[in-house]
Amino acid sequence: MASTETTVDNGVNVEALLEAREALSEAPEAAKFTWRASCKWVNGTHSNSTVEGFFGLGEEQKHRTTFTFDADHPEIFASEDNGATPVELVLVGLASCLTAGVAAVAQNREIQLRSVTATLEAGMDIQGILGMDKDVRNGFDGINVHFDIDADASAEDIKALVAQSQKRSAVFDIVTNPTNVTVEVN
Repeated sequence: MASTETTVDNGVNVEALLEAREALSEAPEAAKFTWRASCKWVNGTHSNSTVEGFFGLGEEQKHRTTFTFDADHPEIFASEDNGATPVELVLVGLASCLTAGVAAVAQNREIQLRSVTATLEAGMDIQGILGMDKDVRNGFDGINVHFDIDADASAEDIKALVAQSQKRSAVFDIVTNPTNVTVEVN
């Protein structure tokens, strides 16, 4: 009986990631990254943010292109709805980070993915941001993440993929743990 070897390809170069981890273990100062974004007000509640460069591996780095993001509020808030709301962009960041982690972990564990969909919902009582009730939090009261994953793996293995992604996700950490934020005005 002939055996066939299946090659798993989820589009993640795990070998390069593991090599980078090894190299950084020998030069931990190179693992210090600084991410940047800038935002300019357009009009009303509409703003445009750009992401272009960052610091990492001991020097300035640039993305291949400048990424731009429009943010606004919906018409029901007397705005123009020229982009996703800032809180929706937070959900996009969390979904993207967790999904990338699922792909990377699956590749490392030799699990072929066919499809991955993350659906996020977050509740918010806007009485807080409108200044109607000082006891109501301005932010989310919770975030629910639901994954629908089709892969060559058992349900337990898929749950383990998501758990490992969650454990290593930078955005999950940012959202679930306090982060010091300093705001300055020039």
